[in-house]
Amino acid sequence: MKKLLLASATLALTAGGAFAEDIKLGISLGFTGPLESMSPAMADGAELAMAEVTASGKFMGGAAVTAVRGDSTCIDSAAASATVEKLITADGVKGIVGGMCSGETTASLQNVAMPKGMVMISPSATSPALSSLEDNGLFFRTSPSDARQSEVMTDIIMEHGINSVAVTYTNNDYGKGLADSFEAAFEAKGGTVTINTAHDDGKPDYSAEVAALASAGGDALVIAGYVDQGGSGVLRGALDTGAFDTFVFPDGMVGGALEEGFGPEINGSFGQMPSSEGEGKEKFLAAAEAAGFDGTGVYSAEAYDAAALIMLAMAAADSTDPMVYKENVMDVANAPGTPILPGELGKALDLIAAGEEIDYQGATSVELIGAGESAGTFREIEVKDDKIETVRYR
Repeated sequence: MKKLLLASATLALTAGGAFAEDIKLGISLGFTGPLESMSPAMADGAELAMAEVTASGKFMGGAAVTAVRGDSTCIDSAAASATVEKLITADGVKGIVGGMCSGETTASLQNVAMPKGMVMISPSATSPALSSLEDNGLFFRTSPSDARQSEVMTDIIMEHGINSVAVTYTNNDYGKGLADSFEAAFEAKGGTVTINTAHDDGKPDYSAEVAALASAGGDALVIAGYVDQGGSGVLRGALDTGAFDTFVFPDGMVGGALEEGFGPEINGSFGQMPSSEGEGKEKFLAAAEAAGFDGTGVYSAEAYDAAALIMLAMAAADSTDPMVYKENVMDVANAPGTPILPGELGKALDLIAAGEEIDYQGATSVELIGAGESAGTFREIEVKDDKIETVRYR
């Protein structure tokens, strides 16, 4: 028996050196809550990057990377903090893809990740407040701030000939941050916001909110909410009462549930979400299809990039210690260096091992600016023939 154990240990060391054991990465997303329909494709995106690195056999002496999923709920800060606590202390993860929504991301970062020295790279937390939050160099995001989304949304609305809008937002950090940022951008370009008011998620009826919006008026209604929650409730109320004919959908509303629940009723409405085009995106979509999931899901590509950045930063630092490899995230994400696209993570590991620089562009044309957030490009969408269609990229 002892000989068998020694043989197994020798085999493991031969195959993987000092990092022969699995390296765990956490995925903290809202698998329940107002964006639960988006989470599976996001988790699949992150796990696709982990599978690609593992299959290369070139990561940390041949170590495998395994995912540990945790439910942030998207809206419950206490639950999200507990999830991140478990991922770190019980599951032993070395980095976290997440959080998903801005409020719970802020809470879990400040309450747990920072005190415990854990890197978090969010694919989808977009509040402008996160840009200036003290994070000890541990927080990054592969989605752009809503300050940028607000400018893009302003341009799209005005190009549709609309100069007055009503705004309703989900009553949390994401919703308020986006709504306030948009109001400032829209009015700076001469537009009028007739009302900027919150709605709570989880209500059975939104008639009071819709009545207030209708009373204020506007040529369109901007719904900065969640497609699986109150955003759809407000939209349903506005449609049923005829309060508005045209709707503007920011990222939290752009998903398959929008088509399924409202398709023919919202033809002509439009919006935007962080996304990109080009060879990197096409390679990701092909890899996702081969893996059996829909890579066009909102923030799925950003989740792939978040996981890839964590692993490439580890490789560049030759360490899985977050307090060490956090210094390498910006380096692997930006020029100079050899461009790296989806499907080329093994190539990236070879280059890093050879002491060469890489410029990880990934699925979303990654470029990290400021304190570590995406410069960002956006996909403009319009609902045509009951389906969400891409108009162009900005």
